[in-house]
Amino acid sequence: MTGLPLILAFWVAIVIMIVMISKLRIHPFISIMLVALALGLAAGIPLIDHKLADGTIQYGLATVIGQGFSGTFTSIGIVIILGAMIGTILEKTGGALKLADMMIQLVGKDNPVIAVQLMGWVVSIPVFCDSGFVILDPIRKALVRRTAVSAVSMTFALSSGLFISHVFIPPTPGPIAAASTLGIGDYLLQVIGLGLLCSIFPLIAGYFFARWIGTKVKSKDEVNPEEVTKIYKDLIASYGKLPSAFSTLAPIMIPISLMALSSVIVMLGLTGFVPELLRFLGTPIIALAIGMALATLQLFSVDRSEEFYAVCNSSLTAVGPILFITAAGGVLGKVIAVSDMVRYITANADVFGSMGIFFPFLLAAVLKTAQGSSTVAMITTAGIIAPLLTVLGFDTPIRATLACMAIGAGAMTVSHANDSYFWVVSEFSGLTPDQGYRVQTMGTLVLGIAAIIEIGLLSLVLS
Repeated sequence: MTGLPLILAFWVAIVIMIVMISKLRIHPFISIMLVALALGLAAGIPLIDHKLADGTIQYGLATVIGQGFSGTFTSIGIVIILGAMIGTILEKTGGALKLADMMIQLVGKDNPVIAVQLMGWVVSIPVFCDSGFVILDPIRKALVRRTAVSAVSMTFALSSGLFISHVFIPPTPGPIAAASTLGIGDYLLQVIGLGLLCSIFPLIAGYFFARWIGTKVKSKDEVNPEEVTKIYKDLIASYGKLPSAFSTLAPIMIPISLMALSSVIVMLGLTGFVPELLRFLGTPIIALAIGMALATLQLFSVDRSEEFYAVCNSSLTAVGPILFITAAGGVLGKVIAVSDMVRYITANADVFGSMGIFFPFLLAAVLKTAQGSSTVAMITTAGIIAPLLTVLGFDTPIRATLACMAIGAGAMTVSHANDSYFWVVSEFSGLTPDQGYRVQTMGTLVLGIAAIIEIGLLSLVLS
């Protein structure tokens, strides 16, 4: 199956998967794997590897499934494990509660939703949104327990803040790669500036959606407002000795700083031993390993070193389902990537050329929805429209930058079961898959629409 029938089959497969998970109560891992297998067969992926006449290997369905599964573990598996361990230690030592108090003092008790959204938005400029959510989730949970604000509101506020800067603002890899492909790699300051500007509408929309969805959906993390004071006092008493502000901040801020510094070095093109060392330290796995070491020292500083083994064991137990569901989403994305779908979309790009600024948005949205990765959607879309810049009217640096922003807006429309970020947000925040669709999937649709509206308006005045 190829072309338009394959695209229709994909959408049917997505609907079936949603029904299996939300209505038939089939475990997400099983549902996603079955849909990926069925879609792979429908797309005509061979059952086994074949060596073609030109010497290249056409991978079979079993190999593709294995690559999708292992590739997800490679990209985010260790990050999730280390992040979960850091979060667990911060919770056990009272560090998360300390951070929540610091946030409350900074923004006031009445503004936790805005605070956590802006916190996510800043952190995700240098850090992948998946990693950022894992790192910041303990603060989100502590703020919920501290303020009794809807846990679902806080979940999407954090998720939206992270996601918006992830697709709009370098040095995140997606916007950098898209800008370079579109020929505006020398205009990164302009891309950063316009990315900051294009964040306004989706941040506003994300805030109001977060407040609204919090009244409609309840998660496992909810706290009774009448019990907040008691819960807080009990928590303080149970910890006895809270860690210092510095030791609390270090496991989070040092990894973030290292990742940010690595991104800046890449952006500046610096070479040599010291830049390479800093890039090594700034890779998410190494940065979070350093954060884990600092968190472990915090455990010792509050005289709870005997709990280290139990903390590690409970973290690994809790994170197991997240890892496997996330990997299953990677399998679905890989099946789509090796099918004919992307080639068909690319071959028919000229049909949509008359849509102007909305073409890169819709193309990126289709690719994002199909294969799950925002970064892949941005890079692929940029490669498709790069030859069409003049035809589409993106023939100046500023208009090419607007096209880059439109690609970013599409790349967050929408996050669902084949996106690792969907499962990170859902599983870490205690949302069921059905609730995840209502919160994360619908929320990212709102973000994307708000973003393209702003970009469309900007395209009318910028030239």
